[in-house]
Amino acid sequence: MNKERKVAKKKGKEKEEKVKQEKASPKPEESKKEAAPQQEPKGEFIPIYFMGKKYMVPATVTIMKAIEYAGYRFIRGCGCRGGICGACGTVYRLPGSYKINVGLACQTVIEPDMYLTQIPFFPANKARYDIDEEKADISTILDKYPEIARCVSCNTCTKACPQDLEVMDYVQAALQGNIERAAKLSFECIMCGLCASRCPAEIVQYNIGILCRRLYSKHMMKKAQHLSDRLKEIDEGKFDGDMEKMKKMGTEELEKAYAERDIEPV
Repeated sequence: MNKERKVAKKKGKEKEEKVKQEKASPKPEESKKEAAPQQEPKGEFIPIYFMGKKYMVPATVTIMKAIEYAGYRFIRGCGCRGGICGACGTVYRLPGSYKINVGLACQTVIEPDMYLTQIPFFPANKARYDIDEEKADISTILDKYPEIARCVSCNTCTKACPQDLEVMDYVQAALQGNIERAAKLSFECIMCGLCASRCPAEIVQYNIGILCRRLYSKHMMKKAQHLSDRLKEIDEGKFDGDMEKMKKMGTEELEKAYAERDIEPV
């Protein structure tokens, strides 16, 4: 009797193990699903090399999108994605060419076998000054950035500029003391640092440009009377009531008020 019970108990355990294994094992359909290869996006793929490693990425995308496709996540070196903030400066070489090329990762389209790396920040000399106390003349430029006198007019800075600015021209204007011309020629600079990264004279062109713009706007440009009048009105509390009213508005009310606002003629 005991022997029969032992045999029955053993068979029961074997049956339980079999059921567990069947539950754990995937069905044939499920196995096929798991084994199916992951579908890649349609279109042509080309090789690029980022930080020395090869990646196959979709053709016709920008460097920034290619880097993200390769699995990298941007913590720095990415901002507007529209060629405005200058945060994504990139250096690259193309096969068969000795030249070092530069561009913005958000604008530059990848090419086959491109070797690239990013320089979100380039070390640069940045002078400290109180713009109220500085004179708008050549002595200020030479005092803050004496390396400007080393410019050899090679035009490398202009070739590197992703905004197509005449960088060498505004540097030369600053060197000649023509602060107004330097300010206007450098007005659209996004301060990406690519010009400084390529300069053989080690000049930081974009910091010279911003100094000229500050000197020009503070000491040379005609003051806007309407701006002074508006600032006076703000100080006198003319818009305090409107501001308190806007703070209590919901999102929809604010959007409606914005859409229906009075726009001053240009």
